[in-house]
Amino acid sequence: MASSVQPVESAARQDKVTAPYGSWKSPITADIVSGASKRLDGTAIDGRGRLFWLESRPTEAGRSVLVKGEEKAGEEAIDVTPKEFSVRTTAQEYGGGAFTISGDTVIFANYKDQRLYKQSVDSIDSTPVPITPDCGSPVVSYADGVFDSRFNRFVTVMEDRRVSSINAITTIVAIGLNDASIEEPKVLVSGNDFYAFPRVDPKGERIAWIEWCHPNMPWDKSELWVGYFSENGDIYKRTCVTGNDNTIVESPTEPKWSSTGELFFITDRKNGFWNLYKWIESVNDVQALYSLDAEFSRPLWVFGINSYELVQNKEGKNLIACSYRQKGRSYLGILDCAQSSLSLLDIPFTDIDNITSGHHCLYVEGASAVHPSSVAKVNLDDQGSKVVDFKVVWSSSPDSLKYTSYFSLPELIEFPTGVPGQNAYAYFYPPLNPIYHASPEEKPPLLLKSHGGPTSETRGILNLSIQYWTSRGWAFVDVNYGGSTGYGREYRERLLGNWGIVDVNDCCSCATFLVDSGKADGGRLCITGGSAGGYTTLAALAFKESFKAGASLYGVADLSMLRAETHKFESHYLDNLIGDEKDYYERSPINFVDRFSCPIILFQGLEDKVVPPDQARTIYQALKKKGLPVALVEYEGEQHGFRKAENIKFTLEQEMVFFARLVGNFNVADEINPIKIDNFD
Repeated sequence: MASSVQPVESAARQDKVTAPYGSWKSPITADIVSGASKRLDGTAIDGRGRLFWLESRPTEAGRSVLVKGEEKAGEEAIDVTPKEFSVRTTAQEYGGGAFTISGDTVIFANYKDQRLYKQSVDSIDSTPVPITPDCGSPVVSYADGVFDSRFNRFVTVMEDRRVSSINAITTIVAIGLNDASIEEPKVLVSGNDFYAFPRVDPKGERIAWIEWCHPNMPWDKSELWVGYFSENGDIYKRTCVTGNDNTIVESPTEPKWSSTGELFFITDRKNGFWNLYKWIESVNDVQALYSLDAEFSRPLWVFGINSYELVQNKEGKNLIACSYRQKGRSYLGILDCAQSSLSLLDIPFTDIDNITSGHHCLYVEGASAVHPSSVAKVNLDDQGSKVVDFKVVWSSSPDSLKYTSYFSLPELIEFPTGVPGQNAYAYFYPPLNPIYHASPEEKPPLLLKSHGGPTSETRGILNLSIQYWTSRGWAFVDVNYGGSTGYGREYRERLLGNWGIVDVNDCCSCATFLVDSGKADGGRLCITGGSAGGYTTLAALAFKESFKAGASLYGVADLSMLRAETHKFESHYLDNLIGDEKDYYERSPINFVDRFSCPIILFQGLEDKVVPPDQARTIYQALKKKGLPVALVEYEGEQHGFRKAENIKFTLEQEMVFFARLVGNFNVADEINPIKIDNFD
C-alpha cells in the first residue's frame, strides 16, 4: 500500500493559507460524494463476448441497472434494464448474484416484486417476461442462479418467506424455461438452513453447491456437495466433497466446473487461509493446487462472488486466473496447476473483488488508492503470463481524477493491541489539501471508522467520503480490528466470543497509537461506523473514554433485541460472537446509558430489517433523557445501508457539522444547515 503522503511543503509555507484543521474548503463536496457513489454489483459476458455490468445509482433512488458496454470504440454503453425495473434481490437481505447471462439471454431478479424475469440482451426494446409465480408480495427471493442447458431450465437458490419472514425456507430449485405457463419452482436440494453457489457441470450430469447450518456463518464452517442428475433432472445421488470431517474446521466456497468436468473450489482447511483446491472424484479426495498464507476468496456476505476463473491461453493450456489478498492489498495472478506456479500480473489495482473471463482477456473489478471502484479490461500475452494492455472500461466515479491533488493516500499501519505481542491493522489517511495548512502547533482532529460485518474488511482504496474529511483537514483512520477478514482464520476468530471487546479495544488502541505518534489531537477523537460498526461505535462510547463524540449509522444498541428481530441469515450469528445471556446484557450499550458521557448522532433507515429502527429510537430516547447532546435522523424508504443520493449527502454533512460544533473547535467552510441537537440547541 502506498505510504502516507503529508501536505506538500516544497513551496514556501506562505504560499498556502493557514487555517485550523477541519475548516478547510474543499471541492470534494457532499454532492460530489453522493453523486459518485455508484455501486458495482457484478459483471458478465454474453455469448458474443460483450461485457455487461450491474450498477446501483444513488441518483435514481438506488435503482440497479444492467448495462451493456460499448462494442466498438467511441460507442456509448446502453442500459438494458427498462426504467420500471431494478435488478436486485433481497435474498439473505444482502442480496448479490441478482442476474445471470447465457448466450443472448439474461435472467434477473426484479427488486419490487422479487420475481425472476427473462429478457433478451440483444435488443434495447426487449420486454422482460416473468418466469416465477406472482406471490402477491415480494416474499420469495432468488439469487446466484445458473443455466442448465441439458434440461432447459434455470437452477437457483430460493428463499421462501411465505410461511415465516423470520425463519425463511432456503432451497436450490429448478425453473423451466420452455413452459407456456409459470409453475412453482421444482425443489432439487433442501433440508439445510442455507445454500449458495449451485453450479451445473458442462454436460448437465452433476451439480455442486455449498451448504451450511445454524449457528455457523458460511465463513465459520460449511460443506461442499455434489449431486448427480437422473434422466428426469432429479438428484438421485449426492456426495460430500469436503467440510463434513469433524476433525477439520473449514469453510469451502466458490465451486466451479472446468470445461472437461473437473471441480475446483476454495477452502481454508490446512493453513487457515482460503486457497485453491481440486476434487479427485475417483477417490473422493481433494488436492491443494497452491498453498499460500493469503486469502483467495472472501466471506460470503453476498451471493455471486467470483474470485477466480478457469481460462485457456492462446496456446490452449488450461490456467486459473485468480486474485488473493495478503497484508492489506490484493494481487492478480495466473496459476499453472500442472507446474504449481503462480505468475503475478502487473496492474494498477491494489484491491480486487471479482474476475470475469472474456474472449482472450480478463475483466477485473478493482480499485486502488487513486482509482475508485472500477472495471478494467486486461489483455494478456499468448502465454497468459504478462499484461499487454490495461484499460478501465467502467468507473463508479469517472470524474474523481480531477481532484487528485486533494487525495490523501492511505498508509497501512500495524499497531499494538491490548493483548501483549498481538497487533492489528488499519489504514491511516492524514489531512491533505493543496491550498491549506494548519499551524505547526496544532494536531488534527481524528475520525476513526469501525467497519461493518463485523466479519468484514475495510480496504485501502479511493473513497471520496474519506477524502471529504481529509481534504477539510481531518485525519481519518479505517480500522481492521481483530475479527476482520483478509488476514486468515486465526485473525478472524479473535472475535469469537469477544464481539464488543476485541473490536472496541482495538479501535481505542489505534486511536491511542495515532495520538502517541503525534498524528492526531487526543482531545478531538471521534468515532463512526455503520451496522456492526455502529455497534462498535456505541460500545466504545459507553464502555471506554477514548472518544469525544460519535456517529452511529443503523447501528446496534441492544444485542438481545438484534438476536430476536434480525433476519434468518444472521439470526444465530451472535451465538458465536457473544456468549451467554450475561454477555448479551453486559455488552449492550442500551443497558448502560449512564456510562455515556459524550455527544452522539444516530442515522437510521425506517425499512431496515437487519437492524430494526427501534434500536436507534431506544438509544436516542435514553440519551435524550440522560441530558446528553444527541440527534436522530430517520430516512423513509431506506433499508440497511443508505442508497439514495440525498440521504448519503445529508448524513455526511450532518456528521461533519455535528462533530465541528461539539468537539471540533472550528467552523466548517461549507454552508450546512445543522439539524437540531437535543440538550444542546
